[in-house]
Amino acid sequence: MASGAGRILPCLEATEPERPLPALTSDLHEQIFLRVASPTDLGRASAACVSFRRLIGDPAFLRRYRSIHPPLLLGFISSAGFQPAEAPHPSAAVARAADFSFDFVPRPTGSNHHWHPCDVRDGLVLIDFRRFTEADGEERLSLDLVVCDPLSRGYLLLPPMTDDLLASVELQNQDMFNSGASFIPSGGMEDETSFSMMCWMHSDTKLVVFFFSSGSDHWTVGTSTSWDDLGLHEEIDSLGSCQCVYGCFYWKINYANKLLKLDMGSMELSTYELPPDHGDGDSVIVEAGEGQIAIFSQLGAATSVEYYSLLQNSTDKSHEWHVKSIIPLPAQYTCFSHLRLSLSQLRWSVGKPFPSAMPLFWFPAIYVTEKNLRI
Repeated sequence: MASGAGRILPCLEATEPERPLPALTSDLHEQIFLRVASPTDLGRASAACVSFRRLIGDPAFLRRYRSIHPPLLLGFISSAGFQPAEAPHPSAAVARAADFSFDFVPRPTGSNHHWHPCDVRDGLVLIDFRRFTEADGEERLSLDLVVCDPLSRGYLLLPPMTDDLLASVELQNQDMFNSGASFIPSGGMEDETSFSMMCWMHSDTKLVVFFFSSGSDHWTVGTSTSWDDLGLHEEIDSLGSCQCVYGCFYWKINYANKLLKLDMGSMELSTYELPPDHGDGDSVIVEAGEGQIAIFSQLGAATSVEYYSLLQNSTDKSHEWHVKSIIPLPAQYTCFSHLRLSLSQLRWSVGKPFPSAMPLFWFPAIYVTEKNLRI
């Protein structure tokens, strides 16, 4: 006989509805995007939605991103033109898109010469053009300076230095022969469209540094000094290339065993004695770590590159150069007086020789061999 007891079904515990995953905060999104190694992929992510675009386009985020992912090599500029990075290099597509002929910048009327690159920083290139003009029967030198973007083809023609400005520091028009210009590093505190730069000019008796910023429409005098005050009593022929190291600018005084320094913090100009026999050689000033500077030098027959570090005594401000390494060059090598790089750090790794080259950062005496040379 069947039991009258009913079947007891197992008790099912009430299950909670599935909770949605917590939304990622903007801080977490930022940490994720900072780990995206490819700028191209980062650009694709910014196109996904408005909030991503707002976060990735923020200048503070871009500064952090660049500090983690430094710019890649774009290529070389030589007398034969721009030699872009080639595939499979990750910069190949961007290098092909850039216009380093600067043909998009109008040339002064009646001139067939080309713009000359002076410096590059943060995606902007500083170019100049020197020409003679005639006014009231007098021949004058004009210095045209332009800041441009080879990718967007945008450019800004800087205002000229007036005769009144030059006269205020006892310079004349012909002193523009002895001049140069360079960007001033922003330290990551400016947006992408802002820039600051300086122009130095000297006469037989003094040196003057002028400043210009994108937020202004005129040049200002930064600092000046006489050669006598710097202990340079002989005639100064010219200054070498300008190099920025640890917030200071350095020039080698051509045909002299001297290094000129401009401290951007104190605006003080001073000189260093170089190691012996550096009067006619080429030198590159670099960061050596812990606030110390060093130089790579090519001297004499150019059979080697010498590496010196500078040791300074903070009490009496004395200094001494020490040879750290002498790097012999191969028997078969090609020597260029200048090489143009798009990187802001001294990283040389080149696989084949090019025609004569010129520098974006005015790195003299860089050697290109059939084998990779890595310093």
